[in-house]
Amino acid sequence: MTSAADEAPLWQPGPDRIAAAAVTRFQSWAAEHHGAPAEGGYASLHRWSVDELDTFWKAVAEWFDVRFSTPYEQVIGDRSMPGATWFAGATLNYAEHALRAAEDPLRADAPALLHVDESHTQTPTSWSELRRQVGSLAAELRALGVTPGDRVSGYLPNIPQAVVAFLATASVGGVWTSCAPDFGARSVLDRFQQVEPVVLFTVDGYRYGGKEHHRADTVAELRRELPTLRAVVHIPLLGTEAPEGALDWGALVAADTEPVFEQVAFDHPLWVLYSSGTTGLPKAIVQSQGGILVEHLKQLGLHCDLGPEDRFFWYTSTGWMMWNFLVSGLLTGATVVLYDGSPGYPDVSAQWRVAEQTGATLYGTSAAYVMACRKAGIHPGRDFDLSRVQCVATTGSPLPPDGFRWLHDEVADDLWIASVSGGTDVCSCFAGAVPTLPVHIGELQAASLGVDLHSWDPAGEPLTGEVGELVVTQPMPSMPVRFWNDPDGSRYHDSYFDVYPGVWRHGDWITITERGAVVIHGRSDSTLNRQGVRMGSADIYEAVERLPEIRESLVIGLEEPNGGYWMPLFVHLAEGATLDDALRDSIKRTIRENLSPRHVPDEVIEVPGIPHTLTGKRIEVPVKRLLQGTALEKAVNPGSIDNLELLHFYEKLARERR
Repeated sequence: MTSAADEAPLWQPGPDRIAAAAVTRFQSWAAEHHGAPAEGGYASLHRWSVDELDTFWKAVAEWFDVRFSTPYEQVIGDRSMPGATWFAGATLNYAEHALRAAEDPLRADAPALLHVDESHTQTPTSWSELRRQVGSLAAELRALGVTPGDRVSGYLPNIPQAVVAFLATASVGGVWTSCAPDFGARSVLDRFQQVEPVVLFTVDGYRYGGKEHHRADTVAELRRELPTLRAVVHIPLLGTEAPEGALDWGALVAADTEPVFEQVAFDHPLWVLYSSGTTGLPKAIVQSQGGILVEHLKQLGLHCDLGPEDRFFWYTSTGWMMWNFLVSGLLTGATVVLYDGSPGYPDVSAQWRVAEQTGATLYGTSAAYVMACRKAGIHPGRDFDLSRVQCVATTGSPLPPDGFRWLHDEVADDLWIASVSGGTDVCSCFAGAVPTLPVHIGELQAASLGVDLHSWDPAGEPLTGEVGELVVTQPMPSMPVRFWNDPDGSRYHDSYFDVYPGVWRHGDWITITERGAVVIHGRSDSTLNRQGVRMGSADIYEAVERLPEIRESLVIGLEEPNGGYWMPLFVHLAEGATLDDALRDSIKRTIRENLSPRHVPDEVIEVPGIPHTLTGKRIEVPVKRLLQGTALEKAVNPGSIDNLELLHFYEKLARERR
């Protein structure tokens, strides 16, 4: 949380930077052509963007020269949520826009992709070569009978072939879906079986942490359990021969074929993303070609300020929405950096080394990685040439205040630090990066353009300066068009609209400050509610994990049958640390001094590790269910957890407490 001592901005963009930012130029242009306010900076532009939602999105489409092969009839038809309709009548193709830079003779030979593996060898793919491979593969997909609406799946690491396969799928109007190859067969099948893919792109294995991980047996199981597959494409990352019946990648991308871009309706599915699925089958979230196109142009082109001179690196895997977001960097003409490897190999500085070697201008990572670097005592600004890095962005969890200070002190004092927050559900950001606004410690700079973001109390009244539910009161174009296998829309409705009818409730606690900045406090569906005071778990993690003895923590609030409330804090200790009375006192004192006496846990309990989802988020709700006595097989979907063994500790603790 922000204190009085932190009122001065940590970073302030200079006048030249503000003038050069795309969002500044967009505001001037929109004022001239669409009636946007010319004065008042970002705050007035944001107000206009939600007050005049249809005009704003029309302006975005014009500013970025979105190619509608069939013109739209109106920007927004039905505004109801769920069910809003966008750019009705329009047809277009996402992949056509992603490859537009290849049409410029001056850019055709520039790198569209820079691939880096754990050997830190860079392999560029030019715009013209990317376009050629997409054209060749798209023609082969059509020859295999892939038609608009067919699902195409990838069991792939973050490599150029994954980008080519996705763009070729989008070119033919297919629906892309992917999982990272560190997902086990059950986790993949929980996802892919829902959507019934007709093609599977797969690797023979991958390299991670200095080791080769073979995946032939897993791929064989996927082939057996996905009866709708018409073709399997083998990418020999480890150099093995294609298994019987599989097609060879090299043959499919060998032709010099001009891409043919299927013109599809604005709301035609682009991809299926998946929720973490910790308490059941993952939700299969369908987002549209047009909705993602305009949302990502806005988010990457205006908020991230990306353009043709930029190199865009975000540490991610193909199983996380940030991979989809990263690939959309191509829409702005930026070079996209694909790093395929461990974030900590050969040491914790790995990502900084990639940023240096690739000349990244925007480098995105997780808040957890930043805090791990801080704990490890590394000095990226001293040890690496990061002079091209203009912005370090973080997501996955709130960036603690100490993370802001560390980036400022150890990377560069003139560094734009963009803590952003959104979700797989919209594959974008509700709040975060604004290149023309100051950065205050512990805060996301502002709500994103076109996002009517509020903090609401239980009665649906807006709050300022107080913790409330994150809600969005008007539609966004990248909101799901539907969930897969949800014919009546009930699962979609119940996921976001059951608390406040017609209003998107995301499930996060937030505070919107007087200056319009945003503070994220953690998930509201695992709410801590002590003596009528709602508290965010993220605030407790931030305080506790400052202590060098604590590697990671997990806090749970449990309503007990006798009317009591039990709030234990589970701690995974750093190597060599001991949970004795002195450390327990230190933990409680730290929480009391940094937060309040109400935040102090009832017990501090050492655990062998903290369980996470496959995308690295701590799982609070399943642990709470286990502690309430729910059987393990009912409390959690085993395929969604990184280390199922860790849950047996909480299961045993629940039995002991009964």
